[in-house]
Amino acid sequence: MDLRVGDVVEVRGEAEILATLDERGELDGLPFMPEMLRFCGQRMTVHKLAHKACDTISHGRMRRMERAVHLSESRCDGSAHGGCQTACSLYWKDAWLKKVSDGPASTGKDRKLLPLLQINSRKPPGPEGEERFACQATELHRAAPTCLPLKDVRQYATDVKSGNAGVLKTLRGLFFAVFNRYQSVSRRVLPGRLRIRGGLAWGWVPKGKPGPTPTGTLDLQPGELVRIKSRQEIVATLNQERLNRGLGFEEEMARHCGRTARVVARVERCLDERTGELLQMKNPCIALESVYCEGVYSVNCPREFLPFWREIWLERVDEPAA
Repeated sequence: MDLRVGDVVEVRGEAEILATLDERGELDGLPFMPEMLRFCGQRMTVHKLAHKACDTISHGRMRRMERAVHLSESRCDGSAHGGCQTACSLYWKDAWLKKVSDGPASTGKDRKLLPLLQINSRKPPGPEGEERFACQATELHRAAPTCLPLKDVRQYATDVKSGNAGVLKTLRGLFFAVFNRYQSVSRRVLPGRLRIRGGLAWGWVPKGKPGPTPTGTLDLQPGELVRIKSRQEIVATLNQERLNRGLGFEEEMARHCGRTARVVARVERCLDERTGELLQMKNPCIALESVYCEGVYSVNCPREFLPFWREIWLERVDEPAA
């Protein structure tokens, strides 16, 4: 439909969407999930053109997505996937949408769609009988089977044309990507004294110290106001894999250091995108309101992940005076 950021669209009705799906409840390998049914018939705004996506399954290159967008205020609530709290931004195929001027509003429910989606939101049980799920994140390699090389300039033209990013932001993202590619090569072939800042990626998050990592408990609750600690304070809690008790801290997260935000959730459950297994966290993480990965260091990836934070990386702050 040649959609751009800011366009208003309407999610088609259940019967119309059902007609686009195969026996697995998918279109071009992308599942239409039960959590998306509540948006049928609603008018929403295009937030980003989803023409590419970070590969979080194999941590490889960017992958190409065809004919899909992200819509504003459209995130998965995990209700059909064991209560997963990852809050992924949903993918919407063009075929599931229509422009507001394309006819009357969609109405009615098709009870045939929900059972199809529920059945296909499950994978076969794991080796020990554990329940496993299928969602848009676990099926990313099938929905976006082609890698998108850094040298493919069409992605940058699409970013600008669609409104995903302006010219300067696009050029900045390309610079960071090229620089980080050079740093990766330098870590393999150059002696330490010849590397730029030790070969670190832009964003400058070094390794922590060997050994066990510290913990901290604030018992934060939704609605509380917190400040993200400085980069140096957080790095001091990491090990040599830049993990704190298994949770990573990355350059995109470091961009938010010093920022004040409200707690939106205590995260206890999330899907393993490789296996579909629902993971129960021994130590809950914290999700912060409107704090997303902005794709600055990943050529403006539009997925906008919700980062998880250890409580030791945060500190309470007083409410502003009335």
